[in-house]
Amino acid sequence: MKALFLAGGFGTRLSEETGIKPKPMVEIGGKPILWHILKIYSHYGFNDFVILLGYKGYMIKEYFANYFLHNSSVTIDLKNNEVSVLNNKSENWKVTLLDTGLNTMTGGRIKQAKELVGNEKFLLTYGDGVSDVNLKDLVRFHDSHKGIITMTTVQPQSRYGTIAYGDDDKLVKSFEEKPKGERGWINGGFFVCDPEVFDYIGNDSNSVFERDPLENMSKDEKLYAYKHSGFWRAMDSLKDKNDLEDLWATNKADWKLW
Repeated sequence: MKALFLAGGFGTRLSEETGIKPKPMVEIGGKPILWHILKIYSHYGFNDFVILLGYKGYMIKEYFANYFLHNSSVTIDLKNNEVSVLNNKSENWKVTLLDTGLNTMTGGRIKQAKELVGNEKFLLTYGDGVSDVNLKDLVRFHDSHKGIITMTTVQPQSRYGTIAYGDDDKLVKSFEEKPKGERGWINGGFFVCDPEVFDYIGNDSNSVFERDPLENMSKDEKLYAYKHSGFWRAMDSLKDKNDLEDLWATNKADWKLW
């Protein structure tokens, strides 16, 4: 089963990093966040990847084309124009890098992968979020219902603490630091899709997957939610990036399943 990754956006809310690199190449613990996401999928036995490129996509191509140089020790013999890999740190991955256009929206990017996917079920997620969601259980849930798409839903941690007052609304009874679920359930990515999903996406490059396609699938009762109460974090800002770095550095990276 192929896994598609949306990796073409401009990442404007993380402009401190994305001015020089695409958002999926922003590093956590010295590795691109995209690498972390692929490792999650690989942990569950999914190793056939299609990365949907856009903004500075050549940098993602360069990373995978030179994966050994980025992740292994090498000897470079300049005289004989030879490169020897000393410690082969490879992965059991097949990576297809699909150019989908600089300004193409999410639906348009996904639609361009239709021929690669064929008439088979596929996985789909964003190139900037990590989670400990059990992908095997997610696929089993998808196979158990009559819909054509399953969306993992999550309850993000609040950015602010909350205060509980007493009966007179003056005495502070308790304070909870950044509680989870204050904003309800949201789209956490990590989709499982039947090929019929492509029928809901127009051929327009301006198609936004999260709008008409998902909304119409919902109206047709084809969209099911898989509630995930475990770890999930999207890297939307520099603070998010730094928080993920801190979790990795202190061995609290719950998404590290491998």
